[in-house]
Amino acid sequence: MSYQEREISSENLEKHLKVLDSDEGIRLENKNEFIFINKTSKRYCIDILKNNHDEFLYMNTVQEVLDFLADRIKTSKIFSY
Repeated sequence: MSYQEREISSENLEKHLKVLDSDEGIRLENKNEFIFINKTSKRYCIDILKNNHDEFLYMNTVQEVLDFLADRIKTSKIFSY
């Protein structure tokens, strides 16, 4: 199996979140942190990696995730993997 990663635009983030499968993820990168988003069968898991420290948050809807990411999207590169 090969690993494929591609950059996505912030305009397409909502669509990618809605169809996110359990073996896929989304990563946001900026100069201060990495944010990894994965989805289980019931909720989204958000891992914020900053200064070699992980903080995990859990959200139930795409809108909650988008609201949380609103300020970070402007300064981040976004990747689907």
